[in-house]
Amino acid sequence: MSASEAELLLAGLNQRVRHLTVRIQDLVASLLPDAQEEVDTTARLLAFTYHPGTSDGLIVAVVPHTTHVNLLFARGAELTEVDRHGLLEGTGKRARHIRFHDETELDRPGIAALVEEAARRTPRR
Repeated sequence: MSASEAELLLAGLNQRVRHLTVRIQDLVASLLPDAQEEVDTTARLLAFTYHPGTSDGLIVAVVPHTTHVNLLFARGAELTEVDRHGLLEGTGKRARHIRFHDETELDRPGIAALVEEAARRTPRR
């Protein structure tokens, strides 16, 4: 993500949420080296995708909020069967998320497995 895109995404967030957003971004980037990062400033999220410019290849997105950061799984409803640690939240037909309030939560078991499984289930070109 370019510096200007990062600034737009993180603008107005408190320091703790900004730092947590970057930490989650770094974690996901390390787990998905083949995915491309794409900032959507309108939706205020950082997407990890196999098909930039579309929602077709969206794997996960880092979504900062005022007091927390969500890691959104585009096809998260499909992952509930493999979520052995009960991390996924939400009731949408497709998406689910993991909510983070501080960086200690990045060490919860099962996060990496869910991200990797989401990538495995996402079509590539």
